[in-house]
Amino acid sequence: MSRGLRRLVGPVLLLVLGPSCQRNTAEEADPCATQTSPHNIVLPFYFPAPPVFSDPLTLEGMALGRRLYYDTLLSRNGPLQGLACATCHDQARSFTVPNGTVNVLPHVNLAWNSSFLWNGKVSGNLQDIMRFEVSDFFQVDVNVLRSHPEYPELFRKALGTCWITREDVARALAQWFRRLTSTHSKFDRYLRYEEMLTAQEVSGMSIFLSETGDCFHCHAVPLMTDNRFHNIGLQSTFTGFDVGRYAVTGNPIEMGAFKTPTLRNIALTAPYMHDGRFATLEEVVDFYSSGVQHSPSLDPIMTKPGTGLTIGLTPQQKADLVAFLHTLTDTAFVNDPELRNPF
Repeated sequence: MSRGLRRLVGPVLLLVLGPSCQRNTAEEADPCATQTSPHNIVLPFYFPAPPVFSDPLTLEGMALGRRLYYDTLLSRNGPLQGLACATCHDQARSFTVPNGTVNVLPHVNLAWNSSFLWNGKVSGNLQDIMRFEVSDFFQVDVNVLRSHPEYPELFRKALGTCWITREDVARALAQWFRRLTSTHSKFDRYLRYEEMLTAQEVSGMSIFLSETGDCFHCHAVPLMTDNRFHNIGLQSTFTGFDVGRYAVTGNPIEMGAFKTPTLRNIALTAPYMHDGRFATLEEVVDFYSSGVQHSPSLDPIMTKPGTGLTIGLTPQQKADLVAFLHTLTDTAFVNDPELRNPF
């Protein structure tokens, strides 16, 4: 080969072989490197923009989080042996279940939350509450996951890690919770001009969204919650768990205040209130109509000019309001096969 030809071929070979050699070098340098598949959740036009998280949403991350959510391995060596997240959060009931004197909040649309649990003990974003669940609630033993025949590779593919930590478990679960988004109730279809409400449902919506029922201040559309804390007058004195937000802040004005739960899928999540005291939506509406009790920390929003603590709904108005609340049920969400137990 002539000297000139060698000069020409040399650079060409570098161009052809260079990238391959570089890829091999990179893979050897980082055996945990992975390539994930991005996923985008399409939201209705009337939803707020989703919060920005440090981890992008990926198919691999959601799949790993889903498996962890349903796996009792999370509690293998902890104080809650034999339990998984799904033990207390049933998809058919909008990811909640009845649970004695402390009601279980549903896992739905939590990506927009900045405080968690009934009294807001944990603040931040989904990854912050998952850190609490992993480290404090389940006290996950990551050695169980590290020695598992499948989890190490699943974590590598989803998060690019070869050494599972509690932080990795929290990251994966946070991705799964971002997937638990409900946007397809009858009310949603009405807002998108896809379906009409009945006359009774429209009447109930008018009551809900006006001062007549005065529900909208705390249960704002479209999330159906303001994600704040209110003393709604369930009682006039407070002890134990009933002190609510006060246990976290020590502020007397927050005595008896609890997080506003979302009303999405509310017809599926009985019983109601932080202590499950009401078995039906009819009982809840009766309470708001005429059962509010005064206390020094009662939220001012619960008092009405001229009527005090009562809004005095008629039997027909109560029935209409309950009919509207049923339009918030998202059957697609609670029957979605992609959200079911993967085992």
